[in-house]
Amino acid sequence: MHFDILTLFPELFEGVFGQSIVKRALDAGQVTIALHNIRDWALDKHHITDDMPYGGGGGMVMKVEPIVLAVEALIGADLAAEQKRTGQVQVPVVLMTPTGRLFSQAVAHEYEQAGRVVLICGRYEGVDERVSDLVVTDQLSIGDYVLSGGEIPAMVVVEAVTRLVPGVLGDMRAIVQDSHSSGLLEHPHYTRPAEFRGLSVPEALLSGNHARVAAWRKEQAMARTRERRPDLLEDDATDR
Repeated sequence: MHFDILTLFPELFEGVFGQSIVKRALDAGQVTIALHNIRDWALDKHHITDDMPYGGGGGMVMKVEPIVLAVEALIGADLAAEQKRTGQVQVPVVLMTPTGRLFSQAVAHEYEQAGRVVLICGRYEGVDERVSDLVVTDQLSIGDYVLSGGEIPAMVVVEAVTRLVPGVLGDMRAIVQDSHSSGLLEHPHYTRPAEFRGLSVPEALLSGNHARVAAWRKEQAMARTRERRPDLLEDDATDR
């Protein structure tokens, strides 16, 4: 799996990608990540990547030329144009933006299957719409709130997709049991000690009966989803 990340602040990623699961995947060669500074494709000697918005208003807007030129340099101008013309996406080019569709476990699976993803980190007031018109194949948001830029959302996407790459997690059952993988939130977890401050591990988990454990976990996942995210059950009913 390969990620190309276009950003004005490549150094923001160093600490996050130098730890935990992503680092192990990088060290093992299961994942590769290339950080690209958008300023490298700016057309002027001062490497300016933003300007005032047409029509007025607060904030600055990221310029179209550096981002489009960067994407074309990474995946090829012909492929970038073909993807927009035909809708047949070989390399997803994703703009991280509050106006995008909501990122989900299903989208993470979609990107893992693609094998390569280009992530564009927006900044300032927004990104010139012509970037989307010319090269972007998808727009993603990680939630209904606004951050200062797309770097943290891009980190979220990289981590979520990396976990799905075969071999990255030692026990693939962890992926199957993750919240949202089955449409439900994950069941509660317990480990030693069996009792702490009057709170005991549910007896079903101590029974050694695998069928009983599975039934308990399914029941708890359903109850937790009904309590905390009833919208997931409504969505599932609508799909049927």
